[in-house]
Amino acid sequence: MTSISGDHIKIHFRMDVDEDGWPPAAVESLWAVNLGDGTARVDNTPWFAHEVARGYIVEVEPDSEGTLWAGETVRRSENCTIRLIVVRDNGSAAARQSVLDAFHELGTTGEGIERYGMVALDVPPEADLRRIRSLLEHGETEEWWHWEEGCVTAAWKSTATY
Repeated sequence: MTSISGDHIKIHFRMDVDEDGWPPAAVESLWAVNLGDGTARVDNTPWFAHEVARGYIVEVEPDSEGTLWAGETVRRSENCTIRLIVVRDNGSAAARQSVLDAFHELGTTGEGIERYGMVALDVPPEADLRRIRSLLEHGETEEWWHWEEGCVTAAWKSTATY
């Protein structure tokens, strides 16, 4: 996210928590730009919510207390959300930053969170998708991290080597 402006709002996404308690919350709130027509454009990378990425436009509906809840997706973006749990150095700040730096060189943005030793990556369509996937797979093989696809595109899926 570049900077918060008066057009930014918080929208909330409901999530299903599995039997292991993951994700660690049933709701994630994301910054979004209010488009003024009952929709908003997601403006940061989700930590836990699936099937949403930066740039998605979603319907928003307030509840009786004024909390804005995400509804149907109106338009998908071409961005992907990839999440990593950093294992190397127990997910230290330095380890998370080195992960962010390595992927930044391939065209991503993202941020880390100490509590879970996580990094969330926003992968735009112009990023080097094949090299990103290759690095993700290599890092998992080396036990530097575990990763998951939070929201991906057809272009991303085409990089899989199954």
